[in-house]
Amino acid sequence: MSGSFDETIEPAGELRINKKEFDQETLDDALRVDRLCQDILKHFYLSLQGEGLSPETATRLAGSADYYVRDFVVDNRVHNLFEERTGLVRQFAGNWYIVNTLEPDIKELGEHLAGIAAFYRFLHDRKLISSSFFKRIEKECADVGYYESRIESFWAIKGDGYEAWEKACTLKDD
Repeated sequence: MSGSFDETIEPAGELRINKKEFDQETLDDALRVDRLCQDILKHFYLSLQGEGLSPETATRLAGSADYYVRDFVVDNRVHNLFEERTGLVRQFAGNWYIVNTLEPDIKELGEHLAGIAAFYRFLHDRKLISSSFFKRIEKECADVGYYESRIESFWAIKGDGYEAWEKACTLKDD
């Protein structure tokens, strides 16, 4: 997780989103977008507590969303968080998480997927993403059996089998 959350965090002002501000082309853009994402994630964390979740549970969910949003979507994929691009959760869980984690584990990945789904629900509830996109995200987050098989097949790679494994759930853009 890029940062930690606790009950003392108070995001600056109300959550106001200009989706175009999440576009990035330069290093300055990337730094600005990272700060914007931090602010949204703080609002998300506080909303989880407002729903009655314990600080520990809210921290776990927000931390998983933070890992996905800032490390994967914004930093690795360089995508606008609000671009309704399906397949990102699948790329994250079926490839990126696996190759970027020392001991990829379906239990840990399941916790990340729960945080990701909760975060997209937060965005949907605020009408920042469409219902159809949210439903597709929920479906991607729920496909735990697929991700478990991806972890197992990763550990089973022999010789030059990585290329075929990567191709089955590629990070390469079309």
